[in-house]
Amino acid sequence: MVFISGNVQKQQLLSKIATNDGHGENSAYFDGWKAYENDPFHLSNNPNGVIQMGLAENQLCFDLIQEWVVNNPKASICTTEGAEDFKDIAIFQDYHGLPEFRQAVARFMEKVRGDRVTFDPNRIVMSGGATGAHETLAFCLANPGDAFLVPTPYYPGFDRDLRWRTGVQLFPVVCDSSNDFKVTKKALEAAYEKAQESNINIKGLLINNPSNPLGTLLDSDTLRDIVTFINSKNIHLICDEIYAATVFDQPKFFSVSEIVEEHVGCNKDLIHIVYSLSKDLGFPGFRVGIVYSYNDTVVNIARKMSSFGLVSTQTQHLIASMLSDEIFIEKFIAESSERLGKRHGMFTKGLAQVGISTLKSNAGLFFWMDLRRLLKEPTLESELELWRIIINEVKLNVSPGCSFHCSEPGWFRVCFANMDDETMRTALRRIRNFVLQTKGLNNKAAVKKQCSRSKLQISLSFRRMDDFMNSPVHSPMNSPLVRT
Repeated sequence: MVFISGNVQKQQLLSKIATNDGHGENSAYFDGWKAYENDPFHLSNNPNGVIQMGLAENQLCFDLIQEWVVNNPKASICTTEGAEDFKDIAIFQDYHGLPEFRQAVARFMEKVRGDRVTFDPNRIVMSGGATGAHETLAFCLANPGDAFLVPTPYYPGFDRDLRWRTGVQLFPVVCDSSNDFKVTKKALEAAYEKAQESNINIKGLLINNPSNPLGTLLDSDTLRDIVTFINSKNIHLICDEIYAATVFDQPKFFSVSEIVEEHVGCNKDLIHIVYSLSKDLGFPGFRVGIVYSYNDTVVNIARKMSSFGLVSTQTQHLIASMLSDEIFIEKFIAESSERLGKRHGMFTKGLAQVGISTLKSNAGLFFWMDLRRLLKEPTLESELELWRIIINEVKLNVSPGCSFHCSEPGWFRVCFANMDDETMRTALRRIRNFVLQTKGLNNKAAVKKQCSRSKLQISLSFRRMDDFMNSPVHSPMNSPLVRT
């Protein structure tokens, strides 16, 4: 009789999709979160705990949101002022979503893009956050085994969002620091050809603009090259623009929607945008994700699939009211941009004072920190060794580049907008102290090495002199002149 272990037997009773490791939780990115959850920092209750710097969350403008909520109680059906709308909001609503919600989101997307483009509310498809939006598009555009090209480094959650339940693959477009990780036509073509050689069917290209984890923007020329590329290959383009309103410095954000409106030869059926309110407004808990497609068929089938991840009508009602207040929204976008820029500047300048450089960036809730010179060796193992020291001893949850599929060891993503000023100062102080301490150890090692080298040189010098003095050929006492 053959006995099967309990865990194996339990897994055999479940689906392969549910039990596989495609969720991606077995990575340093998620391990860092677990370290924080086990020992969370608190200014007074746990000042020596792990500071969460792996969470791309925008908490710098909650005071503005709270002020608006207090001043607009009718926006919520859970207040005395808004309760009269409770029945109409609580009953069944169509999968399309509340008309006022779709109109408000479309208008907000226009405003974030400087009113240079227009969005059709009828193309707005709801989803449970950007996570659900990406998976919905993957189901709509590809079959299991098909692949999407994606420039590296890229957000670790893409492995979960697009791959886990769909069976779709992600194929890397390798970018590196030689040109600040910019996406080039050459890199796109190389990745596409490599996939073809491996008999992998490429169905699309996924880009993140502004970039997570780089905090950089795709300029208009690069976007045009990308649209030309996907048109020439007849593949889809998914453009994740969830950080569109986090730009805090020049150059301005340039959306793929602007390319669509200006590009005469562009096949609009291939263009799809993912958006959410998680980053720009700081509402990840509301799970407001958006699929905006220029393809009529994709809009129709995505709307059918949206029944598995709808946004609650209570949330739609509140969001519609808030986004329709254009005076508030203009103030919020401007103030958020200013605060993000200030926080980014404080952090990066503080690091620069101890010789830590960061990739030049002007958007997002994070920056790309260069710790390559602190690695013992330029390897993945050395990067993870450094990361373990940072998270276990320095007590900072920063995310290593390998979890973002970065091609070069030594880069780390640092989130800066999910904490108050005092926590930020504590985090910065810890990084600076660690770097200075590491420099000191390195200097001592260098001095010790130099002393050893000097002693060796002195020792060799005396040996050479002894050899010279004792040599029968070169000894001055053996010189014919001395003998004479």
